[in-house]
Amino acid sequence: MRRFLGLTLSLLLLSLSACALFPQHDPLNINVVGIEPLPSQDLEVRFAIKLRLQNPNETAINYNGVALDLEVNGRPLASGVSDQSGSIGRFSEGVLVVPVSVSAFAVLRQTLGLSQTQSLDDLPYVLRGKLAGGPFGTMRFVEKGQLSLPKTANFTW
Repeated sequence: MRRFLGLTLSLLLLSLSACALFPQHDPLNINVVGIEPLPSQDLEVRFAIKLRLQNPNETAINYNGVALDLEVNGRPLASGVSDQSGSIGRFSEGVLVVPVSVSAFAVLRQTLGLSQTQSLDDLPYVLRGKLAGGPFGTMRFVEKGQLSLPKTANFTW
C-alpha cells in the first residue's frame, strides 16, 4: 500500500511539472480588414471576409481550419468555414480569407431587428471564430465593434 501511495504521489508531481514545459501564449490579435462579394446562390449572399492575424508569440502558430460566426445588432447574420491550413510565424502576421454565407432568413431577421432601431449608425457587431489545429489545439477569438454608414447614406426609419 505504501508503495502504491508513493507511486501515485510521484505520478502526480510528474504531471504537474509537465504543465510547466508548455510556454504561455498570448492570444492572437485578429481584425477584420475587408469584406468582398462572392458569387451567390438563389437564397443566399456570399462574402469573403479578410482577417488579419497577428502572432505576438515567440513560436509560430500552425492552423488547419477556421470557422466564423458574425452577429450584427445582436442577431446572427453570417457564418462560414474553411479547411485552409497554414502557419503564422513568430512575431509576424498574415491575412486569411474565409468565405461566409448570409441566408435569406438571416436577412429577414436583420430587417425585422433594424425596424426597431432609430438609426443605422453604430450597429454593434460580434465576430466569433476559431482556428483549429496546431500543438496547442483550437484557438478561439472574438472581435467586437460597431458598423457605421457614411454620413451621405444616413437616414432614420
